[in-house]
Amino acid sequence: MVIEVDRTSEDALLGGRLVLRQPVRGHRFGHDAVLLAAATPAHAGQVAVEFGAGVGAAGLALARRVDGLAVTLIEVDSQLTALARDNATRNGLAERVRVVCLDVADAAGLAAAGLAAQAADQLLMNPPFNPPHNASSDRARRLAHTGWPAVLSQWIESAARLLRPGGILTLIWRADGLGDVLTALANGFGAVVILPVHPKPEVAAIRVLVRATKASKAPLVVLPGFVLADAGGKPTAQAEAILRDGAAFDLPTG
Repeated sequence: MVIEVDRTSEDALLGGRLVLRQPVRGHRFGHDAVLLAAATPAHAGQVAVEFGAGVGAAGLALARRVDGLAVTLIEVDSQLTALARDNATRNGLAERVRVVCLDVADAAGLAAAGLAAQAADQLLMNPPFNPPHNASSDRARRLAHTGWPAVLSQWIESAARLLRPGGILTLIWRADGLGDVLTALANGFGAVVILPVHPKPEVAAIRVLVRATKASKAPLVVLPGFVLADAGGKPTAQAEAILRDGAAFDLPTG
């Protein structure tokens, strides 16, 4: 695919540790991608897979943080797939990051792409979570952001298939949809850890970071919330460490 340069922009992530091309219009990465990467407890020598990778922001942020980690980015949109592949190359990560254009619910396609059952140690995802009645008029943005009731469960079922026993699923979701996440995780996952994400102190959470371990029987844990900015709108020290410096969350695993 030929990428039209005048329809993309170059934008820095992690304080300039990554520079990514993305569409000027439609789906564009934000804090969610960095938070997702920071919550994924990957280690050198492991295999990580990202579902719905877009231009690769979360998966590439994870690869940048963890040397020796092999990452596969799965994205259904062909233009975003091409941009993700280009971003891996331009950031010097192409040797460890591969990009596949595929529907994450396509089990046969995943297997054909070398992602057989129990092939992954880590799986991260930011599923489309806006209800259909709030859908954007922009097709790419609508595809990336809008989910139907079955989408979350389909993605988690695919994750369960790819993860080895003891493998870890990490996802970010709307805070008001946490019940749907817990329902979808009930069959096959345990050791669920929930980190609410608040825009400011004493403001309701807008996102939840959720980590779950395949085949674990450990109980659920709800952690104190992560706050993005203080009452005056200045990023908190922890937010600066995560969003600019590339630090990881220190979350328990089961």
